[in-house]
Amino acid sequence: MARTSRTSAFILFTCLLVSLVCVAYPMYVIRPFRAQGPAELTAALAIIRIRPVLTTLCALVCIAGLIYNWRWRTLLTMAAAAFICLLAGLARINVYELMFHPIDHPAFAAATEVKLDQDEKVIAVKIGTSARAYPIRGMSYHHVINDVLDNAAIVATY
Repeated sequence: MARTSRTSAFILFTCLLVSLVCVAYPMYVIRPFRAQGPAELTAALAIIRIRPVLTTLCALVCIAGLIYNWRWRTLLTMAAAAFICLLAGLARINVYELMFHPIDHPAFAAATEVKLDQDEKVIAVKIGTSARAYPIRGMSYHHVINDVLDNAAIVATY
């Protein structure tokens, strides 16, 4: 009986660890304003591709284990299985798409009224007689600005 409990605990811990790594590692590697190495970025992108399948499999294994082994159902193991199911759901959400949403209605001021640092970089766009400058620092969390300039729809991005 002790061997079955240890095996069940090992399977639960493995599923928990795999699910946690599948969700947390890509978020850690692909976070903004951090240099990524090619090997760790390749690993993070590979995990992103396979994590929906892995986390679903881990959730199914835990649920099947809870159903199969009634004595295994303690508050701790049920909480761990619920957390694994939550991670399976989170594996399908791209937090960066939620965080880096485009700016659809940018606000502007005259160049004489704006206080930018001397070395501040901007994306400058001129169409006809109209011109706009989009400061990179202001775009850092959005990466995309949708705008209309001289009756033309434009997208500024970097």
